[in-house]
Amino acid sequence: MDNQKDIFNVGEDVCSINLVHEKSVKNAKKALLTEDVYTDLSDTFRIFGNPTRLKIMSLLAVEDLCVCDISEALSMSQSAVSHQLRTLRGQNLVKFKKEGKQARYSLSDRHVVEILKIGIEHVLE
Repeated sequence: MDNQKDIFNVGEDVCSINLVHEKSVKNAKKALLTEDVYTDLSDTFRIFGNPTRLKIMSLLAVEDLCVCDISEALSMSQSAVSHQLRTLRGQNLVKFKKEGKQARYSLSDRHVVEILKIGIEHVLE
């Protein structure tokens, strides 16, 4: 081995010395939230990891829709759509209201719209 980097597989993307910047670490640690918050956040982002759920949220970002409408728009069974909507409801990303015999779904709040919009902008860059 000619190079010490080859032995330890160290690239240019890591520090080549161990020097902790105590003030920076202290300032950054102040921004950390509780473990429960990070667990909830992780669960929320996990929901965004499914293309079908993303499609459903994209539809609902345009207009409130019932299960029949979503099913038609995505060429999916109502049962499959309902399953995904239950998952989204469980994370408080969508809500519904009954209108007669139909349940109309919408995104829970503007934050869900913003997360979706920012994610789409990021991947389209």
